[in-house]
Amino acid sequence: MKKYLNKFYSKNIIIKILTTQGEKMRKIYTNGNIYTVTNGNAEAFVEEEGKFIYVGNNEDALSYKQEDSEIIDLQNKFVTAGFNDSHMHVVEFGDYLEIMHMGDFTGSLKELKDGIRKFISEKDFKENEWARGRGWNNDYFTDENRFPNRYDLDEVSTTCPICIIRACGHICVVNSKGLELLGITKDSPQVEGGVFDVDENGEPLGIFRENALELVYSKALTPDKNRFKKMIHEACRALNSYGVTSAQTDDFVAFPQVDYEVLIAAYQELEKEGKLTVKINQQAQLVNMQDLKEFIGKGYKTGVGSDYFKIGPLKLIGDGSLGARTAYMTQPYNDDDSTCGIPIYTQEQLDEMVEYAHKNGMHVVIHCIGDKIMYMVVEAMEKALKKYPKEDHRHGIVHCQITTKELLDKFKELKLHAYIQSIFLDYDINIVEDRIGKERAKYTYNFKTLMDSGVITSNGSDCPVELPDVMNGVQCAVTRKTLDGKGPFLPEQALSVEEAIKSYTIMGAYGSFEEKTKGSIEIGKVCDFVVLGQNPFEVEKDKLKDIEILATYLDGKCVFDIFNIEIN
Repeated sequence: MKKYLNKFYSKNIIIKILTTQGEKMRKIYTNGNIYTVTNGNAEAFVEEEGKFIYVGNNEDALSYKQEDSEIIDLQNKFVTAGFNDSHMHVVEFGDYLEIMHMGDFTGSLKELKDGIRKFISEKDFKENEWARGRGWNNDYFTDENRFPNRYDLDEVSTTCPICIIRACGHICVVNSKGLELLGITKDSPQVEGGVFDVDENGEPLGIFRENALELVYSKALTPDKNRFKKMIHEACRALNSYGVTSAQTDDFVAFPQVDYEVLIAAYQELEKEGKLTVKINQQAQLVNMQDLKEFIGKGYKTGVGSDYFKIGPLKLIGDGSLGARTAYMTQPYNDDDSTCGIPIYTQEQLDEMVEYAHKNGMHVVIHCIGDKIMYMVVEAMEKALKKYPKEDHRHGIVHCQITTKELLDKFKELKLHAYIQSIFLDYDINIVEDRIGKERAKYTYNFKTLMDSGVITSNGSDCPVELPDVMNGVQCAVTRKTLDGKGPFLPEQALSVEEAIKSYTIMGAYGSFEEKTKGSIEIGKVCDFVVLGQNPFEVEKDKLKDIEILATYLDGKCVFDIFNIEIN
């Protein structure tokens, strides 16, 4: 993530089009270029008590005027439904906003070390306080294309513990001081579903992959409820600046040593305080059967909660990432034939957890990047559906990256939901053919094939793996290029602008069983909408990322505007 929050912190202020923030009075919006998502275009709408009560033309909208009504002239600005990021990590994003942003100094291993050194020198770290950062990517290193290790970080400091997380979130590296505080030695046992690297003498190199990250996270930081609230609040405010009004987020294991009840309480308290400015659907990651049974035994299942915070699906992590070569493949990696990646679960474990959630009122979404893990997950879902048939189950696969024709057909056959991240093309275009070969790459990121076959396909960022910038994602979806123009990659898989916007609105709402209440500008739905600086249907495709978010509204209340007016 090279340019993480540039658009959030540097806005070009041009025209003010929005006024006060009345919540109860009837508000009439006129002269807009309104894309309703589901029913074509309109020029006006009326909001009352947080819902759309009319959508259509100016004349009819003005007939709703009452004595205290407010009339807002949209000045022909483009308006559409609030964006829904269908898979991200709100808590991790909030944490990221507080730590070292490494995307700006990842051009080389030397630059990485210099950047960390500068960060530490500018902070007043207490004894044994961790210096943490995220966003490095060794594929951008121009001097040595390898993971940094403990000895590289020891060159920065041997007294301050350091932990740096790769951009993908599936690998972290700590220095020797960090290993000392963690108690990790050559005699430490490896963990199931993960690994920490060792040298020829069995000494740990400070590199932790997949489930082994928990060895670090369980001791490096333990937030309390108030800190969770701060992280969530800051993350939501940032998301609002990108037009995001709903997020489907996987938070439960962001800090695995903290009970998920603390996290749930943090969200619920923010809602009561009126400070939760993104509607949250929690993709509840429960890593084993014991945790899952306990969770469901407490009465939690899909749909429990409020419009602002509710429990969504069971979320499982099936494998790793393509960049880290931990995505689980049917064949060895093309550029490293010593590995097929790392599966997090066995087939039996997947079968058991998917079936239990399915029969107990939770739909299931599973992180799958490699084709082998996707076959395993599809098999588990198919078994559960045969044993306990359910028409509208909405089980889904997150990422859907390395597929085959057979897997693509299974999405349609089983009516699976595809949680895609078109923004991943910005990086993965550079590596996918090297990783798995040109022929296998033809069946990667086949988003158009999925959509054309009738598969409901929602879009997201996997933030903080990538920037939660919807317009960046829209551009990658329709150009199939990197943001700086490299490509196109499989151009026949490009989405139209309309399809891309739907993937960030109504299709996201469908993924959380909420398409009847949000995801489009329709009478009776919640008044969540975003105002853009340009019409995405009219600008050049390679300029979509430059469209500014002028304002974001949640239940009719302004939660962000480009002018940085104070919003409580």
